[in-house]
Amino acid sequence: MVSITALWLPILLSAVIVFVASSIIHMALPIHKSDYRKLPDEDKITDALRSSDVTPGRVYVFPYCSMKDMKSPEVQEKFKRGPIGFITIRPSGAPAMGKFLVQWFVYCIVVSIFTACVVASTLMPGTQYMRVFHLAGIVAFVGYSLALIQNAIWKGETWGVTFKHALDGLIYGLLTAGTFGWLWPKG
Repeated sequence: MVSITALWLPILLSAVIVFVASSIIHMALPIHKSDYRKLPDEDKITDALRSSDVTPGRVYVFPYCSMKDMKSPEVQEKFKRGPIGFITIRPSGAPAMGKFLVQWFVYCIVVSIFTACVVASTLMPGTQYMRVFHLAGIVAFVGYSLALIQNAIWKGETWGVTFKHALDGLIYGLLTAGTFGWLWPKG
């Protein structure tokens, strides 16, 4: 077993490496350019949302109904007519990219900490690189990717977009695994 404090360097370095890689993937490569689209009649829709006094931080579903009302003819007609969707309302104002980036970096550290906890409680000092790489990669991949599949299942995000985000998570998991394997304590 390895002390978690002995893994502070791979925890922080893997978070930095993933942060840089994610910046390159999302800003320099064209892979995610088609993930989000502009609403048709955006001004009309945003005016309607603004006038309806929606609350930031809330997720709205439409058509809205309780499970009890879902079978009613009126609700069924709304579902047939469409559209069906989810809208997340954010606070007004320019996106706070600094805040988002800090939160993303903290998340990268959290994934690395959980990776360290699992790997440290499972493997001994001096474990071969590939064993450390394998276990750390699985844990980090789970932390970065598996929960994203819920968006395709429950929220209707296309499987293509979900797959691209899971591929990002695979890359982040491999980078985390490489860092842990490289900096794993010697026997």
